[in-house]
Amino acid sequence: MNLKTRDLTLIAMFAALTAIGAFIRIPLPIVPFTLQYFFCALGAIILGSKKGALAQILYVGIGLIGIPVFTKGGGPQYILQPTFGYLIGFILGAFIIGKITENMKELNIKKIFIACIMGLSVVYLFGVIHMFIIYNFYLGQAMGVWTAITVGAISCLPSDLLLSFIISLVGSKVVPTLRRLGYADAK
Repeated sequence: MNLKTRDLTLIAMFAALTAIGAFIRIPLPIVPFTLQYFFCALGAIILGSKKGALAQILYVGIGLIGIPVFTKGGGPQYILQPTFGYLIGFILGAFIIGKITENMKELNIKKIFIACIMGLSVVYLFGVIHMFIIYNFYLGQAMGVWTAITVGAISCLPSDLLLSFIISLVGSKVVPTLRRLGYADAK
């Protein structure tokens, strides 16, 4: 992948926006509602699969080296937080959303929404599995599979569906213009 200065700037910008999104939150039990996914998905739609995933890798890497950009701080020990799996999910979710949307000639609300749901499913998959493992095997607090799914996915679903719809609205208006100007990836 040949990255230009513009690419590096946009990757860094979406990593920073994801970090900012971590602090725009509504506290909920265990998994808070934040705007991290909004910037993760929007970045993937604008940057494409590889650069969108790179933005999330940069975000997670910055947090793991100790800069407190996650909802509860940062540092390598953050891997042991129950919500760390969602951060890994952001990387893969961004790649999937970017891969789906970069191959579409015409983006519309429905197509972007479906891409967002597919990416969100990956975020939930990694988030729920990691939460289950951390609660049961690290924290020593019994959490059943159904409880992990309920707390880690189902309870978040209404707000994340709304976010996905908003991302779809924004993406369907912004990305075609950015593509025409040469600022968004498309194949």
